[in-house]
Amino acid sequence: MGTVYRPTFSKPLPAGAEVFTRQGERFARWKDRAGKTRTAPLTTGRDGADRLLVEARTFVAKYRDGAGIVRTTATGCRDETAARRVLADLERRAELVKAGVMTAGEDSVADHQGIPLDSHFRDYLDHQEVAGVSPARIKDTRYQLGRIARDCGFRTLRDLDAGTFERWLTRCKNDGMAAGTRNRYRESLVGFTNWCVAAGRLLVNPVANVPLADVKTERKRLRRAMSEGELCRLLDAARRRPLVDMMTVRRGTKKGEAVAELRDDTRRRLERLGYERALIYKTYLLTGLRKSELASLTVGQLDLDADPPFLTLDAADEKNRQGNSLPLRADLAAELREWLVSKAVTYQDAARKALTVKLDSEAVQAGKRGRRDSVRRQGQACQQATGLPPDAPVFTVPTGLLRILNRDLAFAGIPKVDERGRTVDVHALRHSFGTHLSRAGVPPRTAQAAMRHSSVDLTMNVYTDPRLLDVSGAINRLPHLPLDGSLLVERRSEAATGTDGKPDSPPQTTGRKLVPKLVPTADVSGVSGSFPGNSPVDARDVRNAKSTEKTSVFPMLSEVGGIGVEPTTSTMSTWRSNQLS
Repeated sequence: MGTVYRPTFSKPLPAGAEVFTRQGERFARWKDRAGKTRTAPLTTGRDGADRLLVEARTFVAKYRDGAGIVRTTATGCRDETAARRVLADLERRAELVKAGVMTAGEDSVADHQGIPLDSHFRDYLDHQEVAGVSPARIKDTRYQLGRIARDCGFRTLRDLDAGTFERWLTRCKNDGMAAGTRNRYRESLVGFTNWCVAAGRLLVNPVANVPLADVKTERKRLRRAMSEGELCRLLDAARRRPLVDMMTVRRGTKKGEAVAELRDDTRRRLERLGYERALIYKTYLLTGLRKSELASLTVGQLDLDADPPFLTLDAADEKNRQGNSLPLRADLAAELREWLVSKAVTYQDAARKALTVKLDSEAVQAGKRGRRDSVRRQGQACQQATGLPPDAPVFTVPTGLLRILNRDLAFAGIPKVDERGRTVDVHALRHSFGTHLSRAGVPPRTAQAAMRHSSVDLTMNVYTDPRLLDVSGAINRLPHLPLDGSLLVERRSEAATGTDGKPDSPPQTTGRKLVPKLVPTADVSGVSGSFPGNSPVDARDVRNAKSTEKTSVFPMLSEVGGIGVEPTTSTMSTWRSNQLS
């Protein structure tokens, strides 16, 4: 038989507590924050100091479960009657387990059903953090799970329902949420419920069968790859635009006119900014990096002196969490080396200037100008001997790169949206990388490795724009197939003179054995004699055919079948009579 009780625990004496004795027992008296006088018995701690003996506000239930093990479970009830009801429910479940009506797993799952979802969410996110999931992904998952719980009214695990979740997804679709975004919400909830099943908090996943949205038919943002000419114009525009914008009047009566002069340091700063933006775009286009990956790239991840030069991504910064190494083309490696050298000079100049200002301030305060010059020279030599630290970012990738790209596209005269409604954004540069790999004849498996995709279908179907591929040139490389049979006559002539370069033909006996399989019989049902449109050969065409012509349908059948045997005159006469009848 179980019982309910309020457990006791000890805590230190509050400041200003008065200790007194009543009926042989020691007590403490103090005032709480509200000014109310409180009294509690005292006990002795492990260190021998006095501690308050406090009774908990809620009851716990002590009972024996279905396996005969004594359990102590918090009821969360302050009322003893309510606590005893919880105890009765626990004892009833224990009896069902003993009778075999309920399994031990079902009994264990029942303990989690009434716990608020927020508590389960915290445990799941802690599990993701231990598993090495990126902080950005954990942040998105926390928001998505919280929104689902609020909008669907899910408060506990027992509230999770597939129908309610599907209706919420339908409302989101009607409100304009993209299919990919809805799938990410579904992925977060399904991942959470899968974890609950694995952790013994759910028996089955209640939302596992919620269907995925069709991303292909509901795609709202269709990206396009850029042609080689557009890419060259984009790089040129990115390099020149910062300086041109600064030298152009934007407001007033002189709007659109050029500014006469700029300070040399301002001009150099804008030229440097334009060069960095152009190099950022080129790095996108020749490596296929994503924006977050490029922003995380540091100097220590580049090896520009290797053969071939390459960069290495940290697993924590890469989408697939593998830490891949990507080769760099020679011209890009040379430009990156030049960029880092100029960046190191700028870094050293800024450090030298900061050190000089600091020394000047200290020297003025101390009044030691002679010593100031000596220390300044030592600081300059130290800064000149140092380069960029390994953790210095290669590029300063702005958060508003999409807005900057849009302005560069407009400056270059490249349409943002094409006639099919497809757009150019930052990720479209990665699409251009994949498309030009295919356009250059790179094998699909190699292109997949360069794109770091898990599936070659993703590389070929999503990141390859067929409009930029030379489909016409590929079709022009197909074999020449004339309808008049002239090619057959030419090949037959080459075979007779031994100039076709082919191996010797098989013995004629083999061909004679195969001839009856292709020679038409009296009902001519075995000969289709059809052209495009699957229309039978007109008898008038047969009448106009010369009797000695070797390029008729019948010799073509023999030649296409690989037989190389000429039909006899009697066989030709029989076939023509059957066609004319």
